[in-house]
Amino acid sequence: MYDIIVVGGGHAGIEAALAPARMKQKTVLVTSNFDNVGSLPCNTSIGGPAKGIIVREIDALGGQMAVTADKTYLQMKMLNTAKGPGVQSLRGQADKIKYPRYMQKVLKEQENLDIVEGMVEDLIVEDNTVKGVILDDGQKIMGKMVILTTGTYLKAEILCGHQKHPSGPDQQKESKYLSTRLAKLGFRIQRLKTGTPPRVDINSVDYSKTTLQPGTDAKLAFSFRTKEFVPIDQQVPCYLTYTNEKTHQIIRDNLHKSSMYGGIVKGVGPRYCPSIEDKIVKFADKKQHQIFLEPESREMNTIYVQGFSSSLPHDVQEEMIRTIPGLENCKILKYAYAIEYDAIDPLQLWPSLETKVIKNLFTAGQINGTSGYEEAAGQGLIAGINASLKLQGKAPLVLKRDEAYIGVMIDDLVTKGTDEPYRMLTSRAEYRLLIRHDNADERLMKYGHDVGLINDEVYDEYLAKMKGIFDEIERLDTIRFTPKHEINDLLEQYNSARLTEGISAKELIKRPELTYDMILPFVDGPELSEEQRRRVTILIKYKGYIDKAKRQAEKQTKMEEKKIPSDIDYDQVKNLALEARQKLNKIRPLTIGQATRISGINPADISVLLIYLKQKYNEE
Repeated sequence: MYDIIVVGGGHAGIEAALAPARMKQKTVLVTSNFDNVGSLPCNTSIGGPAKGIIVREIDALGGQMAVTADKTYLQMKMLNTAKGPGVQSLRGQADKIKYPRYMQKVLKEQENLDIVEGMVEDLIVEDNTVKGVILDDGQKIMGKMVILTTGTYLKAEILCGHQKHPSGPDQQKESKYLSTRLAKLGFRIQRLKTGTPPRVDINSVDYSKTTLQPGTDAKLAFSFRTKEFVPIDQQVPCYLTYTNEKTHQIIRDNLHKSSMYGGIVKGVGPRYCPSIEDKIVKFADKKQHQIFLEPESREMNTIYVQGFSSSLPHDVQEEMIRTIPGLENCKILKYAYAIEYDAIDPLQLWPSLETKVIKNLFTAGQINGTSGYEEAAGQGLIAGINASLKLQGKAPLVLKRDEAYIGVMIDDLVTKGTDEPYRMLTSRAEYRLLIRHDNADERLMKYGHDVGLINDEVYDEYLAKMKGIFDEIERLDTIRFTPKHEINDLLEQYNSARLTEGISAKELIKRPELTYDMILPFVDGPELSEEQRRRVTILIKYKGYIDKAKRQAEKQTKMEEKKIPSDIDYDQVKNLALEARQKLNKIRPLTIGQATRISGINPADISVLLIYLKQKYNEE
């Protein structure tokens, strides 16, 4: 008998298994092929806009993805550096071979964690409570909690042109029966689609016709614990090229051969990661589309053609890829394809990621309708933590929207649902200035320490780091410069107005063109790390905006604190609009704050609900 059974060895499954094992729960990870655990079947990158912040959050909570990414990357790059800190995010080009190899080693060495190879095809359910799983060979594994992280394997089918065949990613064995069993248990099943582009021989590309895309020359890492960095001259570059009118015309001429436009595809594809056919149809006015050429591993000769996902037949792929500058004579090593799979309706989940349908059953990752390694890993970590907390008789960890992108994502899923693969975007986060790349530790490390995933040594180091930052900000407020000070020469150098009156160092840093590092020679500061110095600049420069966002978040927090009793009968709430009544009955929000975010619920409905709660539950 296990405490926790985790089904699936993708990015969600890894975090879902490691978290409870590290929280002293007897855990088993069941995967159809251990050699495929931690694989990167699509883009070999970790992070990106918003996604990179999720990886930082996973690290702050005590997860594994950030540490592994830092140990195995080919290139590290900070995105959106010309914009404010609220949208800056880290992206690492991962090594397709080293990343899963490292993850598998971590899993093998983890205490309290067993690995079982097998395909889970059924659940053992008694009295509406999960009791274990059944493998395709009939073996039963019993457990107190089960976490499903089945990725894109549920009734998976590979599609290319008008051909399709049952298969998981990279020709792995698909799960044939589990989604049917879930449907019989009462889960609403939806059909989704994603895809992957071709890979070409690294030596068959003419790089002279492309634009070099190097990493960022700075000490950058996903994990707050990383101390070693790969120098920029040892990182592997990527390259940029573009489609053109010839490419687009070939695609238009062959749209009827595409799985998507030929009527073969039934699932809904990702809006924010469309195939090249989708781009040509939906953005017909664009004369070109970006194509990034990304090496997959130091141990492979493959280039990932990012932005060229397709379900067109092989012969059409051969024709259209050779119209792209630099790829005229490329050798395709692996053709693009689309993949369809089953997922559940995430409205059937509580914010803890436990299902409403079956007790003690949690789900995480693409089974919940998301896309992306990072989104999956974030859910897996939360599911693993909450399954453990439930075993301990403790309240679940539910991150608020002003605390984490992981909180935004899960709240979106369980409150709004999704009918297409959900991708995390900075635009989804209304408090993105509060949940930045730089401050994930400040937001979440206490949670990680409280649940036992961040040890005392790491936590004490974090506390010392933050003390150094806040002490320095306070000290800068006491340092003053006068118009006669030699700092005026520096101000001219950076096109900043000379001083005409006395000013504190702290006020000076608020100027848009200045940073803490620039004035450091004039303030005789303590020895702070590069990360601490960046944080000093951000906290001083954006203080007004951050404080405003905090005030807005505090108003919403008051709504989140107003709990809705679990036994409420919405049919008894008079004057509720019919749509509101139906949505409230379906989603069963836990708080007034969550109720306000349900599509179709308007302010008048919330007012009616608040009056009802006050009258009924105050009396009782």
